[in-house]
Amino acid sequence: MKNIFLFILLTFSATVAFGQKKSSSDRFSGLDAELNALLKDWHAAGFAVAVVEKDKIVYSKGFGYRDYENKTPVTPNTNFAIGSSSKAFTSGLLGILKEEGKLTFEDSPIKHIPELRFKNAEMNELITIRDIMTHRTGLPRHDISWYLFSTNSRDSLMQRIAYQEPFAKVRERWYYNNFMFLAQGVIAEHITGKSWEENIDLHFFQPLEMKTSSTDIDGLKNGKEASFGYQVKNDSAIKKMDYYDIAAMGPAGSINSNVTEMSNWVMTWINGGKFKDKQILPESYVKEAMSSQMVMSGGVPDKEFPDLHMSSYGYGWMMSSYKGHYRVEHGGNIDGFSANVSFFPSDSIGIIVLANQNGSVIPSLARNIISDRVLKETRTDWNKTYKERSDKAKAAEKEALATKTSSQKTGTKPSHLLVEYTGDYSNPGYGTLDIYFKNDSLFAKAGKNNMWLKHYHYNIFSPYPVVEGKVDTVGGFGLQFNFRTNDSGEISSFVSKLEPAIDPLEFKRTPKGVIMDKAELEKYVGDYELPGIVAKIYIKGENTLYLLVPGQPEYELLPLEKHKFALKILDGFKLEFVEGESGNIAEVLFVQPNGTFKAKRK
Repeated sequence: MKNIFLFILLTFSATVAFGQKKSSSDRFSGLDAELNALLKDWHAAGFAVAVVEKDKIVYSKGFGYRDYENKTPVTPNTNFAIGSSSKAFTSGLLGILKEEGKLTFEDSPIKHIPELRFKNAEMNELITIRDIMTHRTGLPRHDISWYLFSTNSRDSLMQRIAYQEPFAKVRERWYYNNFMFLAQGVIAEHITGKSWEENIDLHFFQPLEMKTSSTDIDGLKNGKEASFGYQVKNDSAIKKMDYYDIAAMGPAGSINSNVTEMSNWVMTWINGGKFKDKQILPESYVKEAMSSQMVMSGGVPDKEFPDLHMSSYGYGWMMSSYKGHYRVEHGGNIDGFSANVSFFPSDSIGIIVLANQNGSVIPSLARNIISDRVLKETRTDWNKTYKERSDKAKAAEKEALATKTSSQKTGTKPSHLLVEYTGDYSNPGYGTLDIYFKNDSLFAKAGKNNMWLKHYHYNIFSPYPVVEGKVDTVGGFGLQFNFRTNDSGEISSFVSKLEPAIDPLEFKRTPKGVIMDKAELEKYVGDYELPGIVAKIYIKGENTLYLLVPGQPEYELLPLEKHKFALKILDGFKLEFVEGESGNIAEVLFVQPNGTFKAKRK
């Protein structure tokens, strides 16, 4: 989960130069050594690069190791997860469908996904396919929804969108959103009758001869020459990471490939959508996709960096000016892997850098080093510049931490026994978190992610990841779970700022139930007399107990423990059955926020 907070990579734009412009004959002279130095300076396991010129690979090389422990080297055919560099593939499917007349970018996405709904009527009425392609719907990322609460069901993820809060008006601001690229993949599925994976294979992998590329994590793990993913711990230690299965969120970033096969993809864009004289993407779409559709930020030049400016977004691509050259690119980050795919359409040059390092600067750093050479520009000492900026940022962070004061109130304790916090906590825009009690501590589980909840103060707990059975107290999430109570004084929910752009999100609690068979439930069945009315308790199905009070809907009862049940859809309402002298159930207590009422069994 900690990796879901995307790394704010140091995208430096320095112009500290060494040497003069080089001739084309020696543009790659010394490049191997320069790129090899990045492995040591940035504690990287490995990476691969390829440079494309027009319709040829003019340079390709692997550096370091795809399996660091066994020292298995990276080659140009080593497969990496490319993360969000997948996005241009997904938007490309819509470009093809547009050319075929099966949609327009001004269509509402709801036209093609009738079950899709957004949070409010304005969004439902205004949002177009072009808006979801360009990150301008007004929705923030909501990434924890898919990362922490992962699922293989695209329908389940799509249903969450209706409950996700926007932070701006439609088209008011650019803000990156993976869910909207999921929606693009689903639109293609609905129109073609084929899965996103099948569409990617049919329209891109097959005609582009991307024979070892894949669209899911199993394709990477079980494929040829796969790389493992790594992270840097304690500023220098290279540690292997588990593969992360993006699952149903695939259209936003699940492609795995190598620099050799990705070169064919970049050649297609450089050559107006053609690969080996076959039109893969419509030429009109290629021009539109790499044109500015939405301003990301001002991106204005300044005195220090006058030749790096502009920042805008097309369809799955980001545009900027690099030393007077129009650059189109998109990065990618997912557990253990980082990527950057870029090209300069006016120069017919493309650069692909794939790394097996988590949140790495290497893809953008290597890209810039190579760009200076192939564009015949004055070379900037990018490695030195990145390193200086990184060291300065770390020093500033250390200084800030030294002066930071804690708001923690010491000497406080939770208002309830820890076991009373257990239950399933759900938010319809995210998913369900299972909080359970073990070894005198609270733990939380969402999908494959486990967390220890450390008491902070009062009813606030801080989650820490559990990795290989051990709590990682260094790698905290920077989050807090603030538990709330209902009118009956019971724990009813927690709130947490899982999406920084909006208010804290509430997860409502359903108490943990216990399993009772039909024979156990039978002893509670009967009529119970309240003043003026008779409440009925009965079994439906195999082993589900229900309550019916005249004039009200029937309520499903959730077993909590012996003789105690919660009303499943009513927070704070419980039934407690009481035995008589014979051991049989004699009465039931209706425990409600406004009091407790006794009913005798007839």
